[in-house]
Amino acid sequence: MATQYEISGTTAKGITRSVEQGVAEGVLAPGAALPPVRRLAEELGVSPGTVATAYKELRRRGIVVTLGRGGTVVAEAPSVASRRPPKVPDGLRDLAGGHPDPALLPALVPPSRLSPGVRSHRSAPRLARLEDAVRGWLGADGVPVEQVTFAHGALDFIGRVLSVELRPGDAVAMEDPGYHHLLDLVAALGLRSVPVAVDGEGMRPEELRDALRAGVRAVVLSPRAQNPYGGAFTAARRDALAEVLREAPDVLVVENDHASDVSGAPLHTPAGAGLARWAHVRTVSKFLGTDLRWAAAACDPVTLARHDGRLLLTSGWVSHLLQETVYGLLTDEGTRELVARARTAYVERRTALAGALAERGIPAHGVSGMNLWVPVRDESAVVNGLRSRGWWVAAGARFRLASAPGVRITTADLEPPEAARLASDFAAVLGESEATYGG
Repeated sequence: MATQYEISGTTAKGITRSVEQGVAEGVLAPGAALPPVRRLAEELGVSPGTVATAYKELRRRGIVVTLGRGGTVVAEAPSVASRRPPKVPDGLRDLAGGHPDPALLPALVPPSRLSPGVRSHRSAPRLARLEDAVRGWLGADGVPVEQVTFAHGALDFIGRVLSVELRPGDAVAMEDPGYHHLLDLVAALGLRSVPVAVDGEGMRPEELRDALRAGVRAVVLSPRAQNPYGGAFTAARRDALAEVLREAPDVLVVENDHASDVSGAPLHTPAGAGLARWAHVRTVSKFLGTDLRWAAAACDPVTLARHDGRLLLTSGWVSHLLQETVYGLLTDEGTRELVARARTAYVERRTALAGALAERGIPAHGVSGMNLWVPVRDESAVVNGLRSRGWWVAAGARFRLASAPGVRITTADLEPPEAARLASDFAAVLGESEATYGG
């Protein structure tokens, strides 16, 4: 534990609050060790049971973890300080953010007519015309659309359904490597992530079966543009996963189709394959604008009722002004043409870098989406080596649970001529790394 921070408190609640404050302020960093229960009890003049209760609460909330003989340490992604990417140094080409190319996003123009007066939309939370548009949008890809709802983004929806379905300590099957904000969200809810390996076709069925046998109560997966690995379900993989999931009818399956229209791959969804508990959620931030915090979801009736019930008690509804803006863009022919251009551009840029790396003997993964995952031996050496050459890429540690090291490169605005230069620099950095650490 950092010597400059002393845990205080005479009750379990006070000790918990003190540790949480230290973590939130960054004084207790991820991996920092907390004192053994008996030692802290003696220092604070309380019973060991009081400290043990505080540590139990901190574990439940995802702030600390217990490593057996390694003691209790601050979690790598404590729920009071979600992992944020480091600031991009000045002068570097940013390929770490995972964001779309701003030049391929439509101009956001709010509707001219606002809701008159001050009134509640709780009785009619969704615009009927947007609901119809959503049914057409999702239904065209084979998603059952009898029950649809809206949320303030995909993470908002996923967090809400997990919080009403599960209890602290429950386990969730998560992609590994997977989206770091989702991994942080699960920890913040006091849930446990069970890693499920992915490949170019998404989650691996046998590893998913192992997770189900281990007692997970929910599964969160990506059907395409898997972040960061870039996998996409084939029809065969969809069928294999559905067969495994039907063996656990009580498990909630959440399908995060976050890149949808610009993923560069068709949707093969298990949602319509006889699953009892399921939800398919899509956001528009990747192709309509990152400020549009809106998502559409189709679910089984129970999941929809539980989500909407909790939404009703919190924000009540998604802003109708936001819904009007989304509807206008989804149904605008010019915007559709721009999205189609974006989809083509993202495929070209991703494949250009993958091809340039392959020419230099560097394997990269990413058959869909805006990112490539490149396995490396030493993430820090590669990130720092590329930084010295003007590139900023994301170290894979933020995305990994048990998988091997790698780096994520966002190709959304990386033009093909730049790909060859980046690949050459990447090869040079790997050569330097092997010379330093052994081949």
